[in-house]
Amino acid sequence: MRGDGFHIHKALLPLSWLYGIGVQLRNMMFNIGILKQRSFDVPVISVGNITVGGTGKTPHVEYLVDLLRSQFRVAVLSRGYKRSSRGFVLAGADTHAADIGDEPYQIKQKFPDVTVAVDKKRCHGIDELMALDSGIDVILLDDAYQHRYVKPGINILLVDYYRLIIDDCLLPAGRLREPLSGKNRADIVIVTKCPKELKPMDYRVVNKSMDLFPYQKLFFTSLEYGTLKPVFAEGQHTAVPDCLKSHHVLLMTGIASPRLLADDLKPQVAELTPLTFGDHHSFTANDVHRINEAFTALPSPRCIVTTEKDAARLEQVEGLSSEVRSSIYSLPIKICFLLEQVNIFNNQIIGYVQKNSRNSILVKRKDDHKSQDSHRAGDRPRTISFRNN
Repeated sequence: MRGDGFHIHKALLPLSWLYGIGVQLRNMMFNIGILKQRSFDVPVISVGNITVGGTGKTPHVEYLVDLLRSQFRVAVLSRGYKRSSRGFVLAGADTHAADIGDEPYQIKQKFPDVTVAVDKKRCHGIDELMALDSGIDVILLDDAYQHRYVKPGINILLVDYYRLIIDDCLLPAGRLREPLSGKNRADIVIVTKCPKELKPMDYRVVNKSMDLFPYQKLFFTSLEYGTLKPVFAEGQHTAVPDCLKSHHVLLMTGIASPRLLADDLKPQVAELTPLTFGDHHSFTANDVHRINEAFTALPSPRCIVTTEKDAARLEQVEGLSSEVRSSIYSLPIKICFLLEQVNIFNNQIIGYVQKNSRNSILVKRKDDHKSQDSHRAGDRPRTISFRNN
């Protein structure tokens, strides 16, 4: 199940051992209460991983937003990785990707009516969100599995199907940010980027190897692709190549794991040429030159396909040729649940938010107060009521 290039650097294992001591000490300090966790009145759902590299956090957060926004007022709080700003920033209509990071920007563009904010200090970010809008019903924490200062109501751990954490080891020899025991904090574990033809036997093998506790729920998701969208306004005048069978495509990505996207796209095009950058890559003048040249070298008909996350960063890049700007498209990605698990997952999430919403808590508190008042009234001397007779 390992992906291309996934291997253990055995020479670095002593450093991984030292790194592990530090991580385990930090986790122990949280476990025994030296480092404090905070719970909040508002329902909090955390989505994250314990590995370096992409496991599909943003599509899963977007799935949760889409699932909840029709019934609840949803807010998304992210760290805002590689943003140019500091502190708490609330996304608005004029906010750029550089201000909040490419992933929060992507979420805000898809769901403009949803509150999106960034803050490295998540407790402070939640306080700021609730101070700005006390009507928020649920907060989704993006990439916060290791941010243990917040105690979420539901902790969702994402694991890449092609890079299972059970086969990995700690940094720097492997890609784990914390020991495998860190998975025990998860309420829900989702194996992401699965092949669509996943069989019940595959499920049983992974389920057994993950060795989860009875209270932990295991789900499997795969990727679905939407319709190509022009990245720039110039592209609005160009017919979107819905059928790419005849096209030579430059697949330009700056994400952690482009393998599955390339594998899925390759059979759909005449020829696929990858142009790969690092995750959250900031495009330089040299990069722009490489993109322009790589596109020009392709035979016609041709176009560029990129991810929504990359498109968010490209919007502010200067120097792309006019032909590139009119021929570059982003490919929307959604997740889908496999093995008929979707209703089980949806019901668990919605049920948690309904049960722990601020309205439910307030009603419960009122009921508790009424019960206490009634109890106190029952303890009063009967002579009080006799005076009116």
